[in-house]
Amino acid sequence: MSKNRQIALVGVAVLHVILGYAIITGFAISMVKKIIEPLEAVNVKEEAPPPDEPPPPPPKEIEIPPYVPPPEVSVQQDAAPTISVQSNIARPDPPVVAPPAPPPPAPVAVGPTTPATPRGRGNVISEDDYPSASRAAEEEGVVRVSYVVEADGRVQTCDVTQSSGFKRLDDVTCSIIKRRFRFNPAVREGTPVAERKTQPVRWQLTN
Repeated sequence: MSKNRQIALVGVAVLHVILGYAIITGFAISMVKKIIEPLEAVNVKEEAPPPDEPPPPPPKEIEIPPYVPPPEVSVQQDAAPTISVQSNIARPDPPVVAPPAPPPPAPVAVGPTTPATPRGRGNVISEDDYPSASRAAEEEGVVRVSYVVEADGRVQTCDVTQSSGFKRLDDVTCSIIKRRFRFNPAVREGTPVAERKTQPVRWQLTN
């Protein structure tokens, strides 16, 4: 590029800058002028408030007439006639209930009644009957038993009513009574009958 051409381009650029500056500064000055223009004051008239409503008229007083009670009127009521009716219907007599018959008299036992009595010398429990385990443990006590002597004189049922505190002694007591004891059975009206007996047995070591 030639030197003259370069100078011309620089001059054109400077002209553009000057024109741009002039345009910007002129626009800004016009805007400032518009802003600075005096503001017009406008008076706004306020509307008058509406007039107050007149108060309502006072209520009219209504006169209430005084209470006058109605006159009392007495009415005579005729009593209802009494009607008497005679009943000629015959009423049946109440049934006659016979008293209950007395119970029949209890039967009276005929003949003597004797209790069971020991037979022989086997109805005894001694120290020789001590169980070996109870003797070694030195177990002692009193066993109270209740047993039934049957009509044949033998003992089939035996119960411990009071324990000695040792089961071995309790069990051997009833076992000996059922195995060894024999009785003459009880008799009622000439017939042998069963009888229950109660007996204490003392287990005590002397040696």
